[in-house]
Amino acid sequence: MPVKWIQTNYPGVRYYEHKSRKHGLKPDRYYAIRYQKDGKRKEEGLGWGSDGWTAQKALFELAELKEAYVTGNGPSRLSDRRKLVQEEKEIKDEAEKKTALERITFGEFFKTTYYPTAQTSKKITSYEKEDTLYRIWIEPIIGEKPFKQITQIDIERIKKRLLDKDRAPKTIEYVFAVIRQVWNMARREGHIDVDSPTKIVRKPKRDNRRLRFLSREEAYDLLDHIKTRTPQLYNISLLSLHTGMRAGEIFPLTWGDIDLNRKIITIRDPKNTQNRAAYMTSEVEKMFIGMERKGHDDLVFQDKRHGNRIKEVSHVFRLIIDELGLNKDVTDPRQKVVFHTLRHTFASWLVEGGTDLYIVKELMGHSTLRMTERYSHVGQNALQSAVKNLDMSLSKHSKAYLKKEV
Repeated sequence: MPVKWIQTNYPGVRYYEHKSRKHGLKPDRYYAIRYQKDGKRKEEGLGWGSDGWTAQKALFELAELKEAYVTGNGPSRLSDRRKLVQEEKEIKDEAEKKTALERITFGEFFKTTYYPTAQTSKKITSYEKEDTLYRIWIEPIIGEKPFKQITQIDIERIKKRLLDKDRAPKTIEYVFAVIRQVWNMARREGHIDVDSPTKIVRKPKRDNRRLRFLSREEAYDLLDHIKTRTPQLYNISLLSLHTGMRAGEIFPLTWGDIDLNRKIITIRDPKNTQNRAAYMTSEVEKMFIGMERKGHDDLVFQDKRHGNRIKEVSHVFRLIIDELGLNKDVTDPRQKVVFHTLRHTFASWLVEGGTDLYIVKELMGHSTLRMTERYSHVGQNALQSAVKNLDMSLSKHSKAYLKKEV
């Protein structure tokens, strides 16, 4: 049934009454205004008396719309005014939201957003390393600063602390990478709208690749000493020396990865993310056969205290290195013997034996041949011998040819 409109004493203002709802002693009234615009009659509802509307207030609203229409200053329709108010509110809300986001500090964002995300998307060794770098090097300088307040000077201070503590360029690069990754995520979520200042801070350049590898005598002397102290560390070390596997590839191995029939070890989720195979030598095969084999998903090597996955190489390895004097008077970190030296030794022995660099690349799991080329100098003796043999062959043929000519 159509509502019954009642004209007020004010031209252009009318209302109808609610059937049952009261406002005070009288029925609640709904007010509307009517006016001419561009030769057409317009009508727009305002609201109920219970929401604060009165005939007089409706008249003021109508007068403002008419004035706006005449002067061209502001919206001349109530719907346009409401739309404008809504837009202004949205702009204000967005500005307040942006301000709130910009107040979040680097440290708050790292702890509440970046690190929890890293825990679900990265390997445990990666996100734990990032957390350590953050707490030691990043948090003291920029942890309490909002992103907008972090400048090139702050990044330079972080770099200076690292250099003052004789940290390698690779470590500095890693710290910068953590800052950059946190920054980029924060930028995607609206906390900042400019590039990370790490882009304009020069990183120290130095060839940080380890160069040291062991002779056969050094390697087996080392293994012999380890074997007398801890059989598990001996097995881990032997595996790295004979397959080139990284510690981080050995620790997560399960018995399901060990195929004694084909003499193949499956390396899952390695550093360059592409699964690959390592091939057993007879000593490695004998080692696995002599170990107690457990379930398919059980770890091959376990933390002896709790039976969990090993997180780092036992400190016994370093102690034995020191006892053997392998690092005596060595000051260049690249020349020091560490567990990773066993992997380098595996590659170096392959090249010494004349193995093609592409084959070495595949066995090492390098993503590019350039990474493998660091071992090219190891094969120089073999190259020199090859040229020497060629020279001798050419010389013989030359003498035979000259003798024939005579």
